[in-house]
Amino acid sequence: FRLGPVRKARWGELQGVDECLEFDCVGGAWNTLLNMRGGGSSSVNYVDRLQVKLTELEKTFGSEFIEAIQQNEKEHAEDCATSCESFYCAGSDSQSSSWDQHSGTTIASYSFGATPPEDFADKFGFPLDLIKVTEGLPLFSVDEAADVVKAAELEGVDKNEYISGKYKLGGDWLVNLPNTRKWFNQRLESTFFPLLSYLFPEIVSSPSVLRAHSVSLLKYNASHPRTDVHVDNGILAMTLAMTPKDNYLGGGTFFEHMGVDNILPMDVGHGTFRPGSVRHGGHKVEKGERYILGAFLLIEDRVEHVRRLKNRGSELRRAGNLDDAEKHFKWALAINPKCTTCLKDWAEILLTRKQYAEAEEKIRDVLHLLEDLDSDALFTLGIILSEQGKDDESIEAYTKSVQLNADDAELCYNLGIKLGAKGDAKAEMSMYARATTIDPKFGGAWVNWGTSLAESGNLDDAEVMFLKAIECPEVASKALINLALVYQNKANTLASQGDLPGAKKAIVDAGKSLDNAKTLLDHAVASGKGDSDSARYIAQYEPLRLQCHRLTGSILAGLQDFAGAETEFRTATDAFPHVKGAWEMLARVLEIQGKTEEANEARAKLTSL
Repeated sequence: FRLGPVRKARWGELQGVDECLEFDCVGGAWNTLLNMRGGGSSSVNYVDRLQVKLTELEKTFGSEFIEAIQQNEKEHAEDCATSCESFYCAGSDSQSSSWDQHSGTTIASYSFGATPPEDFADKFGFPLDLIKVTEGLPLFSVDEAADVVKAAELEGVDKNEYISGKYKLGGDWLVNLPNTRKWFNQRLESTFFPLLSYLFPEIVSSPSVLRAHSVSLLKYNASHPRTDVHVDNGILAMTLAMTPKDNYLGGGTFFEHMGVDNILPMDVGHGTFRPGSVRHGGHKVEKGERYILGAFLLIEDRVEHVRRLKNRGSELRRAGNLDDAEKHFKWALAINPKCTTCLKDWAEILLTRKQYAEAEEKIRDVLHLLEDLDSDALFTLGIILSEQGKDDESIEAYTKSVQLNADDAELCYNLGIKLGAKGDAKAEMSMYARATTIDPKFGGAWVNWGTSLAESGNLDDAEVMFLKAIECPEVASKALINLALVYQNKANTLASQGDLPGAKKAIVDAGKSLDNAKTLLDHAVASGKGDSDSARYIAQYEPLRLQCHRLTGSILAGLQDFAGAETEFRTATDAFPHVKGAWEMLARVLEIQGKTEEANEARAKLTSL
């Protein structure tokens, strides 16, 4: 039996809204907005324009909208105040440092992609060369970086780990590393804030308005190799290299729209600075250790209304409050119709509601804005198309996604399922092989790979795959049932070849596998952890177990062990007293042994059913 696909989308036409804040709208048409990539060119004071727009949107959406905006402002002020409790903030009367353009550090600029940042988008005009990487003289020396890492290790940074997306990361937040934070604060004042103000004058009026939050020192190695492709939760973000390149093999930051193999060069002491809403990830570290310091930033005099509305909507969606979540996405899109993460999260709601056509429209809008360079959006599109029975289009979407991000186990798994359904077993198994290489604990891929091998007659390799799957708790019960089918098939083959002892061992193993599977399935259902496949597997337990009882008893009878065969068939009638076939098997073996009275009792029971 195969397992089903991953149906959880990847997340992130506005009715009655004819204008937008973040772009110079043409005729208020949604399709026109989608065709306008890049930033705007407004010279109107941002605060004044914002207030006018929010007032207009209040007329459209009512008091709930303004309450959400006020909540944004409140949370922004609280977050900025919290930042100043742990990280450097310039005083109201202090003189901020300015960036020395003649320091010997130069800046390389790279394209942000087709669509500007989600907040303050109209401040960023073409070209959107908003990914900034330092070159030349490092921002800090290799010795300084080594001292910072050593101090952090004394504070236990290398002993900590946590889950981020599909991966386990090493490292810790700087709020938990006071000595490391002390260095970072000094550098915020002297280096990083002045540099960020210089790099992004469109939105940063001076270094004094910058606030650091969500700052971490991360450790990558072979056991904690990389991050998902993701966006950062801040209007600006920075990544600092804390380890020389010679200390590790692999690794490095890439941006999805540039290509997964296009790693930006960044040795120790250098940094990447960018708006947070660009999709990026880290390549796998294969050997050695790589430390990086990552930070998200707020701007004290600019509230990120789009990001905050979207984040609150995402929290509501995860809590199951889909109606209020949808409102927040609509509000965010009213401010910036090109908020791609808003569109993705809204599509997830529509997918949950089985409104597939509407979900497809939202995701296709995302892909248009991002020029098809978003592997998660393509993954979600593949799911939506699959749910609509558009298998060829689904395969096309999954294939495009794999071309962007081949190191996505769920993606490879889903594509494998679709290819298998089309009859391309070789391509199907190649996807499962890739999925299990990426994530050796991806049980569903092991199960389906084994199933495909078994269907092709390769039972020996199928057995290996199912044994691998048993090591993955979330699919162990299903793997055990499939393994039982392999053992049962082997028993039939060996019995037909006259190898009854070998057949006996195989069928006994099949029975044990089924019983172990039933125990796990019952526990999962009782604890509320059963999934859509659990009921299907539970329903197959009875007929499969009866087949094992029948074959086991027949093999024992063939070995002249009639007492053993009787015991086997009595076990079957005890477990399944409502099944006529179980009583028929028992009656026959009793007759063979000359136990006529008991055989008649068994047949009487059979007749009564």
